[in-house]
Amino acid sequence: MPLPLLILHISGGIIGLLFGAVAMFYRKGSPAHRAAGNVFVIAMLIMGACGSILAFLKHEPNNVFGGILTFYMVGTAWLAGRSKENQAVSFFDYAALIMALALGGTLITLGVRVATGQIAGDEGVPIFMYFFMGGIPLLAATGDVRMLVRGGISGRSRLLRHLWRMCFGWFIATGSFFLGQQQVFPESWRGSPVWFVPALLPLVLLIFWLVRVRVTKTYAKLPVLTA
Repeated sequence: MPLPLLILHISGGIIGLLFGAVAMFYRKGSPAHRAAGNVFVIAMLIMGACGSILAFLKHEPNNVFGGILTFYMVGTAWLAGRSKENQAVSFFDYAALIMALALGGTLITLGVRVATGQIAGDEGVPIFMYFFMGGIPLLAATGDVRMLVRGGISGRSRLLRHLWRMCFGWFIATGSFFLGQQQVFPESWRGSPVWFVPALLPLVLLIFWLVRVRVTKTYAKLPVLTA
């Protein structure tokens, strides 16, 4: 594997893990949160892009699509966070929808072919992961379609779009590291169920923030739109 790409991939993953936690710690919308979030986005985009290239060179299609999914989720989350209220949609929003549909459709198709024995799946990857990882971009694509039909996004819908996509992008990094790269841990630490805690933490925070934004008075003045 090209060493520069490998270094960029690992560095991006480590920085993304750390600054994802930092961004969650600071108050949402604060200068510190925005600064940490920008570092997180850059690191995750580098990690996803380099990871996809490396996986392609290693003939690991599942990881190729995992890197693309990371790029899509974090990129669209950043666009949602940076956009202004009622800002018109752009070319990038249409391109993101096409990417999500192509990615989701390809992963679901691969899952069906692996499940029916037409092709061999990636070693160590459960069949359900094809459908899970394919379902996420298709779910996100429904939000893209609604946003495009409305001509933009605002209020709590914009905040929810930003939060859940960022958290899921962070989950890809935590899950890949704490569960998928246990060979870097001391042998006595490997296989411990404790690693599920940091790996799944972004999903717990995702649910927490979705509930908080939708039901608490803190965000009551923001209109709820279908996202």
